[in-house]
Amino acid sequence: MSVTRTGEERSQQTDPHRWWGLVVIALAQLMVVLDATIVNIALPSAQRALHMSDGNRQWVITAYTLAFGGLLLLGGRIADLVGRKRTFVIGLVGFAAASALGGAATSSGMLFGARALQGAFAAVLAPSALSLLTTTFTDPRERGKAFGIYGALAGSGSAIGFIVGGLLTEYLNWRWCLYVNVPIAIVAVLGAFALLHDRPGHKGARLDVPGAVLGCGGLVAIVYGFSEAEPRGWTDPLVLGLFAGGVVLLAAFVWWQNRAPVPLLPLHIIRDRNRAGCFLTMLLAVIGMFGLFLFMTYYLQGILGYSPLKTGLAFLPLTAAIIIGSTQISARLLQHVAPRVLMVPGMVLSAAGLMVLTRMTVDSRYSTEVLPALLLIGLGMGLTFMPVFATATAGVAPQDAGVTSATVNTSQQVGGSIGTALLNTIATTSGTAYITAHLHSPADKARVVPAGIVHGYTVAIWWAAGVMLLAGLVAGLMVTGKAPRHGAPAQTAVREPVA
Repeated sequence: MSVTRTGEERSQQTDPHRWWGLVVIALAQLMVVLDATIVNIALPSAQRALHMSDGNRQWVITAYTLAFGGLLLLGGRIADLVGRKRTFVIGLVGFAAASALGGAATSSGMLFGARALQGAFAAVLAPSALSLLTTTFTDPRERGKAFGIYGALAGSGSAIGFIVGGLLTEYLNWRWCLYVNVPIAIVAVLGAFALLHDRPGHKGARLDVPGAVLGCGGLVAIVYGFSEAEPRGWTDPLVLGLFAGGVVLLAAFVWWQNRAPVPLLPLHIIRDRNRAGCFLTMLLAVIGMFGLFLFMTYYLQGILGYSPLKTGLAFLPLTAAIIIGSTQISARLLQHVAPRVLMVPGMVLSAAGLMVLTRMTVDSRYSTEVLPALLLIGLGMGLTFMPVFATATAGVAPQDAGVTSATVNTSQQVGGSIGTALLNTIATTSGTAYITAHLHSPADKARVVPAGIVHGYTVAIWWAAGVMLLAGLVAGLMVTGKAPRHGAPAQTAVREPVA
């Protein structure tokens, strides 16, 4: 067997097309990452076109992140069972079809459904893309370079999404923010058939469908409860019933994971204190982050009157600060200091940036009040994200490497779902209460309504700042690990994740 494996590796290493294969894999991953931000810029236009309420608009983002996060672990198991290349192509075709359906949406419900389908196929596509990268590049030096290129493209997806979303919305139509995935997917599918190679799936792999139903169902119930709290109130029987049902389903998910033959999430992974602290820190940090994207998009376009393209460009300093914090500060210091020495100040910096944004008014200027806040938030996130990923995946057994990486990404998507739903409800409720209290005559409407909307944003941003500080507290108390040994995370990444 070892002789066969060596021969296979040698043939892959001499494959002249492997770097073109990397382009195909990175293109698919870029499409998945890009879709989390490209729609943010188009959302105000889509809301007007499809007559969405302020309470329901968040489902355009939440439907995608919830399906993506809730099914990501199952998607990894499907790739093991069916085969990575086949799953990769299925994910691409399904993602393109869901994108076309969303672009053609004639109602808000149709768009929400299409976004959920996109998330489901993204959950199949993302793990198979990463596994194909691992099996295509078997030489450790080449693999390190390939992962670097892949990470750079995936990491720049948010910035590209803001700019492309602005360009498409301003010069074509918001629908093209979804249609654009179709030609990208076609190119990636053709490239996959021509350039990518894969072994058959593991016949012994098994799908934990009950685990996926319980886990995803619990998350959907909780997020739906947050969204229904805006029109119904927090004490409404349906809202309380959704929260209770969500908690029961998640408790049943944990119970089942202890008994499942092949659990979706092996619980020993989250019993480790440092790893659990990283998962929780990531979830809480992203709650504030996704809420910020939603509010700032509406604030810049609706209150300050920015065009979609100008709005996309306005977000670029945030992305640049994340990259600088991650690559120039965290990456250099992580080998010398404990992870929480970076994570705690990172969360405090991000909370401080959010607190600066709570001073927003209808007359605020971008350069003096918005830009400094975005730079602080981005720098803080960059300081936090890199040690979270490095600490969560360091020292895991080879057979758990894939599921551990997927769990970090799941906590990221779930945090985005909860944050968008919760903070949108807080903003809408607070804004409506402000307008009701201050609107005494129709003549005041032009002044009171924008002020009420901004008031709702600032109240929600205060909550986001509180959640960021809670993330810092969790990191400080739970992540007690020392500085990782040089090369430890890389050694884990070199091994291929197996079922």
